[in-house]
Amino acid sequence: MENTDLTVEILKGIREEMSGVRGEIHETNTRLDALRDDFDAFRGDFRQRLDALALRSTEAEIRTATAIADLAGTVRDLTGVLRAQHDLRPRVERCELDIVELRRRIG
Repeated sequence: MENTDLTVEILKGIREEMSGVRGEIHETNTRLDALRDDFDAFRGDFRQRLDALALRSTEAEIRTATAIADLAGTVRDLTGVLRAQHDLRPRVERCELDIVELRRRIG
């Protein structure tokens, strides 16, 4: 009978340890649930920040493209002005020479 009593005691010990293990598993599951909730919150915040960053990047690209287009227009206008001045330069030089010649004649 001693053998049976020993088996019963061993089984009781195993049952007690299993009860402790169940408690630890429950505690681990609770911690994992909390960790998952924290991760979900972090992921949501991260997505919001990433979306905001993408929006700001797009807005900056639009502003840059607009500024480049404006700059190209200004350069085109300045090129036109410089060409007009360049085209008039020989005529202005002739007029200045004529003025000098007229002043010389008048005395």
